Amino acid sequence: MKDNFDIFFRRKPALMLVALKKMSKARYGSVLAKEVDCTYSHAVKILQTLEDLGLVSFEKKGRIKLIQLTKKGQEIAEHIDSIRRQLM
Repeated sequence: MKDNFDIFFRRKPALMLVALKKMSKARYGSVLAKEVDCTYSHAVKILQTLEDLGLVSFEKKGRIKLIQLTKKGQEIAEHIDSIRRQLM
């Protein structure tokens, strides 16, 4: 049976925002990809779109990019998480 959450949102991008919200510190793309069960390359594409929308920002530390929510991203992630909880 299909999850009701999928009716309203694309699952992986929504779950990425919620996963980023749950951790206060910045995250690595590879860790985030594993958490939402997608490939690293798919996660990067989603994250680039989220960055274009102003929902996430990247901080480069050497060769590694850390990902964190912007204020706008934090607010949207809270709304998505709230809706998700109501549907469960």
